[in-house]
Amino acid sequence: MSSSQIEIQLIASIVAIACAIPGTFLVLRKMAMISDAISHSILPGIVIGFFITQDLNSPLLIILAALTGILTVVLVEYIQKTGLVKEDTAIGLVFPILFSIGVILIAKNANDVHLDVDAVLLGELAFAPFDRMIIGGTDIGPKSLVIIGSILVLTIILLIAFFKELKISTFDAGLAASLGFSPTIIHYGLMTVSSVTTVGAFDAVGAILVVALMIAPAATAYLLTTDLKRMLLLAIVFGVTGAIAGYWLAHFLDASIAGSITTMLGIIFFLVYLFAPSKGVIAVIYRERQQRTEVSLLTFLLHLKNHQEEEERHVNHLNEHINWQKVRSKTVVELAQKNNMILIDNGVVSLTAKGEEFTSLAIDYIITNEDAKIEYMKDDFFLFRG
Repeated sequence: MSSSQIEIQLIASIVAIACAIPGTFLVLRKMAMISDAISHSILPGIVIGFFITQDLNSPLLIILAALTGILTVVLVEYIQKTGLVKEDTAIGLVFPILFSIGVILIAKNANDVHLDVDAVLLGELAFAPFDRMIIGGTDIGPKSLVIIGSILVLTIILLIAFFKELKISTFDAGLAASLGFSPTIIHYGLMTVSSVTTVGAFDAVGAILVVALMIAPAATAYLLTTDLKRMLLLAIVFGVTGAIAGYWLAHFLDASIAGSITTMLGIIFFLVYLFAPSKGVIAVIYRERQQRTEVSLLTFLLHLKNHQEEEERHVNHLNEHINWQKVRSKTVVELAQKNNMILIDNGVVSLTAKGEEFTSLAIDYIITNEDAKIEYMKDDFFLFRG
């Protein structure tokens, strides 16, 4: 593995970590699409900063781009608060306008400079190792690595310093205000960090990959945990994994690195979306099926409780009396037997003592309608779930 390959993967990984931290809070605050707006609308800030300094490496570009990102958030929230349009509509109004202004400024005044729309949108990680930072004749390393590494260090310091405030304001802004924190300041602080991170990653990875690295790992982690610290850690792991796997996918396919990383992030999300233990599609389908079977079992036991006639309780006539298909009847009867709820004697079904106790409690539940009570009953009585 060459030094350039190592540097490309290192840059991609550092960008992934730097994006995952603010991205986690954006996902939790239901502001995922604001990252897309910021990543596009900061273009005018970059262009204006270049016009002032005539230097693409000037820190002023980052400062003005960050201010433009904050302006985007302010405009979106102002339009939303009028009540005339929703947040997604406000985002759709603001960022195309600002982005278009940046595109026009480039087209009219910066055609002879290495500042173009393709670079802004897509970036090119393959070229990042060749853009070196030289200080006093010493090669410090790739410029992108130094910039995004510095931003990451600052982001981590701010996260540690204001973690409690971020956590409280994210989940309960009212509680944060009552405790003396300013949710507005914290909110705009988060937007500033998101803007600065986006600008820092701009030249190397482009706007599209910044959005993918900010949202996809955090959204994937959200499906696996409800603990904030664990979600942050998982988002970082997914981001770095997607970055490295995406690089090697691009290497083998001779394809775009940014496109391959985004594809890998999508694949990781899709796998977790399917197989997550509690929120995954398969788990949800299984749980719904289990709940339907448990409801059927409860219906079956109540039928036995309310009917003493043998013809009503004969196993061959259950389909007629409860209007079930044979497969469903067989499943419910077998589940009741496994849980020692019923006995079958000469084809006639009767409740056991355990079945009698459970159905009596179930009737109380139906009368009181306490939702939590039925779950406790299932846990106490069901050794086998549907």
